[in-house]
Amino acid sequence: MSAPAISHLICTTALVMLIFVMPFFYSIVLDNIRVDMLRKELKEIADYVSNTLANLYFLVNSTENTNVSMEKSLKYLPTAVEDSVFILKIVGSGVNATKITTYLKDGPSVAADAWLSPGLKLGAQNTVESGSRTVSAGCTRNSTGVYAWIKYA
Repeated sequence: MSAPAISHLICTTALVMLIFVMPFFYSIVLDNIRVDMLRKELKEIADYVSNTLANLYFLVNSTENTNVSMEKSLKYLPTAVEDSVFILKIVGSGVNATKITTYLKDGPSVAADAWLSPGLKLGAQNTVESGSRTVSAGCTRNSTGVYAWIKYA
């Protein structure tokens, strides 16, 4: 084979490889970017709920009354994350509430966490699903402790 034929064969092979191989790697990169953006949005949601519960905890814990309950409607909670339903859950170890977890209903591997203030206990309602209904977060204080919960308003 002559030199021009070999260089033509090398360039043609490289062009065919670019046409068939590059879209595969490009789709992997796009999927990684999408998952990263989903995690960031879920992290913002978890931080918002964690901050709300922390504020309610400090308000409930600062009174002299032993039976106090405060509730706040989460108005800025989105109904979906990239057209996907997400689950918002208070997770604990034993009776203590430790963190807020948000994850996609269709893909639980895409999740984000936010830590809660120490001293909170798990309330009766710990899980909600995003959608058209309004969600409320609250704290209740009684003689046994301060309980955090989330529910539909």
